[in-house]
Order: sequence, then structure tokens, then C-alpha cells
Amino acid sequence: MSPLIPHRVLFIAALLSVFSLNAFAAPGEVEMNSFAEREVMVVKNGKKVSELRPVDKAVPGDEIIYTTRFKNLTGKPAGRIVISNPVPNSSVYVANSARGNNTAITFSVDGGKSFAAADKLIIQAKEGKTRPALPAEYTHIRWTYKGDLGVGKSGEISFRAAIK
Repeated sequence: MSPLIPHRVLFIAALLSVFSLNAFAAPGEVEMNSFAEREVMVVKNGKKVSELRPVDKAVPGDEIIYTTRFKNLTGKPAGRIVISNPVPNSSVYVANSARGNNTAITFSVDGGKSFAAADKLIIQAKEGKTRPALPAEYTHIRWTYKGDLGVGKSGEISFRAAIK
């Protein structure tokens, strides 16, 4: 590693490069923008409030908020919108943190090959036994938009992951 590049800068670059998404909708119909932020406490008007800021550094234990905003660019409703995001390798999904209005949220524990509701995910344990999957074992999250996204309308999905 170059002595001119701090370790944390390389870590953040690697963290953000892992954050990718797969979206299914006809090309050019839906615009998507993704970003990673962290919640920080700031003082405004003499009071402490939380704000979301772009990730500039992260250390083990930090929670990163991954967000994707999407917008219908066409002159007709856009349907069949599905967004899948991996949980970054150096992170674990924070339980109950996936959000998305008007979406069905499902999870994967097998690298994104199959998805199910959190309470339906099963892990093959030792000696052939099965057990419910833990949120820390989720590898991917999928949001399926319910119905059509109206002309010019937009939406947002997000989840939190803690740095290992």
C-alpha cells in the first residue's frame, strides 16, 4: 500500500465499491441513484440533532446507511421494479433496518440465489439440522415495488449495515 493513501481511505473506497445494486425495469424507464451515509450528531441552534452525511471514514462498529432513490422518467407508469442490494462483505445487516414504502422486502442467505421473508429464511446447521437465519447471516436484500410507479414519481429504499 502506498504510504500516501491512508488505510481508511482505501477501506471506504472498497466499502463503496461493494455497494452495488441490481434493478429490474425496462432500460431508461427508471433512474436510480445509490449512496452510503452515516448518522452523525451535530449541534443546531444549541440542540444536538442527528444528520446523515456522506461516509468519509468508517471503523468497526460504525453503521452505514445504504440508500437507493429511484424515479420514473417516462410518460407512463413504470412496473416490475425490483431492486437487489448485497450486504457489503465487511459488514453485517442491522436487524429490522430495511425500509421502502410500497415495497415487499425479502432477504437472501445464499448469495442472492433465492429470497424469502425474514421469518422464512432457514440455515442448514450442523448434523443436518436446520434453524432460522440470523440477520447477521443475510447476504442480500431485495425490494419489489408493489404496483406501478406513477409518471414522474419517485421512491427510496434503504438499509443499515454495521462494519465488522
